[in-house]
Amino acid sequence: MNEQSLLARSIRNILMAGVGSALLAVPAMAQQADVTSGSEEEVVNSASEQRQAENQDVEKIQVTGSRIARIGASAPSPVTVISGDDLVETGAMNIGEVLSRLPALATTFTLANSGRFIGTAGISSLNLRNMGTDRTLVLVDGKRHVASTPGSSAVDTNTIPSAWIERVEIITGGASAVYGADAVTGVVNFILKKNIEGLDVSATRGYAENSDYSNEKYTFSYGTNFAGGRGNIAFSAEYNAQESLNALDNPWTATSYAGFAWDTLYEPRTADQMDDPAYPDVVTLPNAGYYAISTAGTTWNPFTGGVLGTFNPDGSYRDVYTGDVVDPSALYCQDCDYINLRQFSEVQPEFSRVNYNVKGNYEINNDMNFYYDAKYVKSEGQNIGQPFFRFFALGAAADNYPYAFKRDNAFLPEGLANQMDELGVPFLGLSRMYNDAGRRIEENTRETTRAVTGLEGMLNQDWSYDVSLVWGKSEIERVNGANVILQNMEWALDAVDDGNGNIVCRSEEAQADGCAPYNPFGQGMASDAAQDYVTTTSIGTSEIEQVVFNATFSNSFLYELPAGFIGFAGGVEYRDESSVTVEDDFAKTGATFFNALGETDGSYDVSEIFGEVTVPLLANAPLVQQLNLDAAVRYADYSTIGGATAWKLGLDWTINDELRSRFTYSEAIRAPNIDELFSGQSQSFADVDDPCKVSNLADQTADSRAQREANCAALGVPAGFDSAYDSATLETLVGGNPDLMEETSESITAGIVYSPSWFEGFSATVDYWEIDIEDTISSIGFQTVLDRCVDAESVNNQFCDLVTRDPATGEITLIRGFALNIARSLNSGVDFEMSYDFEALGGQFNTNLIGTKLIEAKDFPFADEPENFTDYAGVIGDQELQIQFNVNYSIDNWAFGTRTRFLDGVDLYTPTSLENNPNPSNYMEYGSYAVTDVTAGYTFDNGLGLTLGVDNFFNRGLPGTTTGTGAGSAIYDNIGRFAYLRASFNF
Repeated sequence: MNEQSLLARSIRNILMAGVGSALLAVPAMAQQADVTSGSEEEVVNSASEQRQAENQDVEKIQVTGSRIARIGASAPSPVTVISGDDLVETGAMNIGEVLSRLPALATTFTLANSGRFIGTAGISSLNLRNMGTDRTLVLVDGKRHVASTPGSSAVDTNTIPSAWIERVEIITGGASAVYGADAVTGVVNFILKKNIEGLDVSATRGYAENSDYSNEKYTFSYGTNFAGGRGNIAFSAEYNAQESLNALDNPWTATSYAGFAWDTLYEPRTADQMDDPAYPDVVTLPNAGYYAISTAGTTWNPFTGGVLGTFNPDGSYRDVYTGDVVDPSALYCQDCDYINLRQFSEVQPEFSRVNYNVKGNYEINNDMNFYYDAKYVKSEGQNIGQPFFRFFALGAAADNYPYAFKRDNAFLPEGLANQMDELGVPFLGLSRMYNDAGRRIEENTRETTRAVTGLEGMLNQDWSYDVSLVWGKSEIERVNGANVILQNMEWALDAVDDGNGNIVCRSEEAQADGCAPYNPFGQGMASDAAQDYVTTTSIGTSEIEQVVFNATFSNSFLYELPAGFIGFAGGVEYRDESSVTVEDDFAKTGATFFNALGETDGSYDVSEIFGEVTVPLLANAPLVQQLNLDAAVRYADYSTIGGATAWKLGLDWTINDELRSRFTYSEAIRAPNIDELFSGQSQSFADVDDPCKVSNLADQTADSRAQREANCAALGVPAGFDSAYDSATLETLVGGNPDLMEETSESITAGIVYSPSWFEGFSATVDYWEIDIEDTISSIGFQTVLDRCVDAESVNNQFCDLVTRDPATGEITLIRGFALNIARSLNSGVDFEMSYDFEALGGQFNTNLIGTKLIEAKDFPFADEPENFTDYAGVIGDQELQIQFNVNYSIDNWAFGTRTRFLDGVDLYTPTSLENNPNPSNYMEYGSYAVTDVTAGYTFDNGLGLTLGVDNFFNRGLPGTTTGTGAGSAIYDNIGRFAYLRASFNF
């Protein structure tokens, strides 16, 4: 680790001593009118009017993307604002589900796809521009929040109290200069309500039409003033839960699909048809699947690979029915004895959450306000996966395969034993899903505790301050049930008669271990003792802790120029992050069917100093009503990567009352997270081919061969080397890389805001954005590590550092699979938004359209190869066009609303893959997709409100064959028409 610099030590000393002394002296300073009072927002043009407005208690607004309070709501960067009311006017049970419907956040980690990874079931993390949850900074009231995923910075939005959200502000582009690392793609800032008064309770219950899926949500909030209005305290509690939804329980997701080779179904293609999209390589058919495995067991001849038969649930043996449509090469059939693997897929996880919050403030005097905010959140998410399974083995070597069943197996049915005798095979293979041992269940319990306290106020007439301390901790327990112990299952399946009519495990070692024989032939034939013997429960625990001290000082009237006042904000911040994950012995050793997991124990701290300025350059000139320059810079000193600088420049150009233009350029950073740096190293194996072998050298061109030979020699590989391993499985080591450096990004935004005077109530914004991330942290394949090591200009490269060779023989002995700063990501697009508010039909209409046109989404596996990239724009998960259109109408006590979300059609294959194979399947794309939600509500004069809503009103089905649970496909609704009723009461 790098040694802390003088700056870091200086900042720490300031935080511990100087700031505290200054705060104690504040009450003696000159008193100032409360700048947070009042509610009217005014746009003030001249400098003198600005200062006058300051003294008249006009509200100053601090907009996400800047720490300088401004009069009016003019933002230096494009900001999308979502009101708290919009977040609750839906049947979704958590904030992340609602935000994922916005174009900029459409690939957010939602409940539907949260079961894709170990330990993430029930998480809802935001993902701006589909560039990674760790590159999206999530704030609450402008302050950092502790993460919920071990080793990362990703915040679970389930921890944020929905009843208290005033609004959500989303900015695109690097904001590290203002907020620090992780704000590479942008910031999502949750602004909570202040000075909460009165009682507000609600209850929501919803039901799906297509299935038995349902959810519920209850909220309670109460706040009151005290001390003559100088203080306020509020408390809230929330509970929400949803039931799991299995794929078979919804007709949209119940159907099994399989891909059949064209040449198997139809006449073989001619040479001209091989690349013709009208003659795809694979034809995907419904009601089809794999017939080589079943939940009761399917037997194989291990010498020929042929299917022998299958078992009924009661253990009786019969032939496999493959039907009329069959692909023997892929082992698929239609309308036959196929296994529908979707029975093991949960399209919605079981989830529950309870959230307790308390917040308040107390005005010590006119110049000092004390505030605090504390929470405790407990959530439980469950993911149910496939059970333990095993496939057959081919060849005589299968005799030593642990799951080859010998002729003397005591559970072998007579019919199968006779068949083995007829075939003359001493053993057979059995392919089986062992669901009677239980589906693998992962239960994640997360407890998040967070406390924020601080002082804010005025140092004098112009200078304001905000000094805060944030502490947060997330404690996670992951319980994996029905986890098969591989050695125990191997022993239990190898059952024999002990000669006295007793069925026992063959191995004496197994018998000494208490082995209980397992009968795999049929469903539920194994004894309870056998199932208990072969399964265990694995437990992993994690603890994440965060401490943030921030002191910010600002002055909106620092110095008067002819065009207005210079505004300034600056300060210091100290942050400490730690994450520890502990696994039990089963998980660490890989002794079970569950993945082998490494442990993590890491931490880092960072000291930062930052400053921001807004400078009025010109005012009241031709074509320039106001022109402001915005600039920000932040220097951070990390205990891991050392020093890093982020900065931003922006222009805010008001042409006239109708037209405004804005531009920003920023350079941001993302420091490697704890998991990337310190995740525990674990052993693995990989199939690789040594590029220094003579045969591999012969395959090269003359120039590349000379380069490779020179590098191989420099590595100690002898001339004429012929590895003793032929495409061998070699030992590898995977885990964190403490030598990682920061990712850097360049972001550009440029746009216009148009509010025509001739079209009252209408406004429109159009913004171009581009985010280019370099030195992206990425992992690469082991074979690529070997090849790039010896194909570089010299062996002095980061790839050769990952390879260890025997100095005596030149043989590879170890390959390290660490992440490296090697990749690049480039995304760009255009955001547009239009709003029109008007009166009609005796009431008020509010309409809003927000959309994104994606131009490019390029991933470069190697930043030094600009021509080597894959463009995902237009591919599933990166729709080229996304639009959300909202229409709300209110009259008297009635309120009606519709929200329509449109997604452009997408390709299922990237352009790069189609260059190599233009006709891989008959399913090449999903068409355009639109879903409409509707609400109707009535508020009684006594404060009681009733809202009836229907999500996916037209019951729009899923496109193609998707279940809506993938990284990109969760953007589609997999529940269907969903009706809910909400009752609320406030006074």
